[in-house]
Amino acid sequence: MKQILIWSVSKFFSIIYILMFVRIALSWVRVSPYNKVVNTIYQITDPILEPFKRLIDRFGLNTGMIDFSPLIAYLVLQFVEKLIIRTLWLI
Repeated sequence: MKQILIWSVSKFFSIIYILMFVRIALSWVRVSPYNKVVNTIYQITDPILEPFKRLIDRFGLNTGMIDFSPLIAYLVLQFVEKLIIRTLWLI
């Protein structure tokens, strides 16, 4: 049971990482904002990235051209994933 739960957590975070990467790639190309797939990716990743964007803006770390919020979000999510998995191993 524990292994299934750990596997599920790992897969959940893997999907989030993939969606964040796709969102970054979409920002480099011109896509229709009315595309349902694009809207779905933005709806899933916005709640994750927005707090990091606000944090970067609050501390004046916004460089203008490059958005570092996905990188910071990725690092924080990696930490959270490892923390959850280690906690599950101890249960």
